Amino acid sequence: MFIQTEPTPNPEVLKFLPGRAVMGEGTRDFREAGEAAVSPLAADLFDIEGVQRVFFGPDFVTVGKHPSSDWPHLKAPILAAIMDHFTSGRPLFADQGDAAAGGHDEGVYEGETAQIVAEIKDLLDTRIRPAVAQDGGDILFSKFDEKTGVVWLNMRGACSGCPSSTATLKAGVENMLKHYVPEVTAVEQTLG
Repeated sequence: MFIQTEPTPNPEVLKFLPGRAVMGEGTRDFREAGEAAVSPLAADLFDIEGVQRVFFGPDFVTVGKHPSSDWPHLKAPILAAIMDHFTSGRPLFADQGDAAAGGHDEGVYEGETAQIVAEIKDLLDTRIRPAVAQDGGDILFSKFDEKTGVVWLNMRGACSGCPSSTATLKAGVENMLKHYVPEVTAVEQTLG
């Protein structure tokens, strides 16, 4: 098994491509070791000292490290954990009910607002999320405030905490959403 690695715009996150489906569809973000108990692979990665975050994409795994750790010391044990997991045939999740692919927030919107939210989600899914996945992350719809026109998005994987994430949101995502959906006035990041 050959696992490729790619840098991401976030220097604290590295993207690992095992050459096969990871989630297949959807994503899953593990922000701390306590959340990883549902996934043998995530738990194994968090057992490596210096690993601070794990994110599963459709065909990649991104791993975030503590700023005091360095990639030359972390890369080999991370590669070994990913290789061991995929060659063992173990499932990605201990209970497939835990595989819940992270998706857009499914808040209830009605009438014209529901149509606006559908347009926003469609743009995210067709134009924005595929580009962000190339960098090892994901951007999900959180909510839309129809009174102010503000769209709240949740940045995950390599995008979460990335130094360039604000520029991505403002210069890229906000401009595109405002262009195609005139009701959008601003884009903000959901924290947490």
